[in-house]
Amino acid sequence: MTHITTPAETTTAELDAIVAAAARAAGPMAAAGPGERAGWLRAAAQALEAQREALVPLAQEESHLPEGRLAGELSRTTGQLELLAAEVESGAVWDATIDHADPDWRPVARPDIRRVTVPLGPVAVYSASNFPFAFSVAGGDTASALAAGCPVVVKAHPGHPRLSVAVAEIVAGALAEAGAPGGLGLVHGFDAGVALIQHPAIRAGAFTGSIGAGRALFDLAVARPVPIPFYGELGSVNPVVVTPAAAAARGAEIGTGYAGSLSLGVGQFCTSPGILLAPAGSAVLEAAGQALSEVSAAPMLNDRIAEGYAHGLQELRGVEGVRVVVDGSTGATPTPTLLAVGIDRFAEVDRLREECFGPVSLVVEYEDPADLVPVVEGFDGQLTATVHGEPDEALAGELVDVLSTLSGRLVWNDWPTGVAVTYAMQHGGPYPATTIAGTSVGTAAVQRFGRAVAYQDVPQALLPPALRDDNPWRLARRVDGVWEPRP
Repeated sequence: MTHITTPAETTTAELDAIVAAAARAAGPMAAAGPGERAGWLRAAAQALEAQREALVPLAQEESHLPEGRLAGELSRTTGQLELLAAEVESGAVWDATIDHADPDWRPVARPDIRRVTVPLGPVAVYSASNFPFAFSVAGGDTASALAAGCPVVVKAHPGHPRLSVAVAEIVAGALAEAGAPGGLGLVHGFDAGVALIQHPAIRAGAFTGSIGAGRALFDLAVARPVPIPFYGELGSVNPVVVTPAAAAARGAEIGTGYAGSLSLGVGQFCTSPGILLAPAGSAVLEAAGQALSEVSAAPMLNDRIAEGYAHGLQELRGVEGVRVVVDGSTGATPTPTLLAVGIDRFAEVDRLREECFGPVSLVVEYEDPADLVPVVEGFDGQLTATVHGEPDEALAGELVDVLSTLSGRLVWNDWPTGVAVTYAMQHGGPYPATTIAGTSVGTAAVQRFGRAVAYQDVPQALLPPALRDDNPWRLARRVDGVWEPRP
């Protein structure tokens, strides 16, 4: 890998050329079979792995994240490319469904109908700052779009521009060597990011970041003459509720675990537990405070995020009724801050339910457990929600029911940080956690970038391969209501 200089902002002409290349690749990519498409993903994974020793130090230099964290994140990135390659080979991304003609079908005779999922076309992906591998140029959005058969144009994050160039060159080169007709472009700069989502050849967008930036891009996407889907992961405080029985049984353990989760990655995870509700006077708050007071200072991703954190923390600390339990520092390398407030005051102040991106969390103390459910019902949509309780508690069951209506992932007696890349994972929730229902992690992420087409009474020779009777791609398919395994 050659030396990478800081890239210049992408011009309008350059953007048009990059998107035009993606548009030209869209048709051939959509026509590729599972073996070809899976081969592209595996080639990208292997190429990134081969450049590990160059990529991790570059990421460390630009993001200030520790080497071990970045090495693990690169493994996650290559692992999800491999996982999605296997998902492509399984045929699941096509969701091929065949209903043969049936004159006895009721209430009316059924024609021959065959449905398959096809790619949307070129996708605009907006990188995140806090995961320079896993949610960036070759991250989950890019990987799932490629698995769906869509070319991708990535808006590089200004927090790691040289890493973005390096990864894009590696992946684009690997795709070309594997025979892909294209697949990955990269643009830089604020203006290019705005123009990208408005470009008429772009068919969908994906974003991870702040509510303000994500909502602005979402509004642009739906204000186009022909609106397009925009899958934005925006903001989440990921509330944690501790029941009286759980606090009595293991309050100190819960408090210590809470401190570890909220301080992980300097609080710069989208799943960081920003609010915890616990019984007043329990061991939870004391244990959390003790553990957090021993956490060393660590660098934030960049100065802009550090400044935003300092401003948000100042606002929270300034709310009447909020007290400081652990008085952490701010600046480029802060220490964690822990705040506490009573549940009545918490219910009165909307600002206390908003995300502050960084190493701070708020403990909400309650006296009467009956106050919990009404307060919890007031939360906006969340990526995650957590209950620490006992299985035989009626209150725990109520909380699980309520929190599952407002979050994408319900966690029981554990912590939300750490998102497994797997088949059942859901990383997305009601607005403002995400703009549109879906997941950006796991195999189901591919579903965001496809649309269904049904073919009625179409001759065999004119059907796409996924729907032909001879099943040339050897896909698992649902035929007349029954799933048939891969031949």
